Amino acid sequence: VQLQASGGGLVQTGGSLRLSCAASGGTFSSNVMSWFRQAPGKEREFVAAINRRGSITQYADSVKGRFTISSDNAKNTVNLQMNSLKPEDTALYYCAARKFGLSITTAYVGYAYWGQGTLVTVSS
Repeated sequence: VQLQASGGGLVQTGGSLRLSCAASGGTFSSNVMSWFRQAPGKEREFVAAINRRGSITQYADSVKGRFTISSDNAKNTVNLQMNSLKPEDTALYYCAARKFGLSITTAYVGYAYWGQGTLVTVSS
């Protein structure tokens, strides 16, 4: 089971980026998938989560109204559309998946599968 995150880059304040997480080696049609991020010197923090049916989403307060998580089950991918980016959004962004049948959690210890991370840098 592998998760491959992509889409990071350098963007100016107020700009947008779209991150994608492709799952392979298994079917994640019923798994919760999430995005976390970790800035230098800080702990890994929850960003957004979605159940694979797309009926339930959850966001960190810091990104509500700016980020949107979505799921494309046909492509086995989860995307994170990030708008109105701020310098404090600068971090290494990771996608993660829970084991089958588990509900959304914001605790990173609850995720069994992790991608390698993609760097997002927002310049001021």
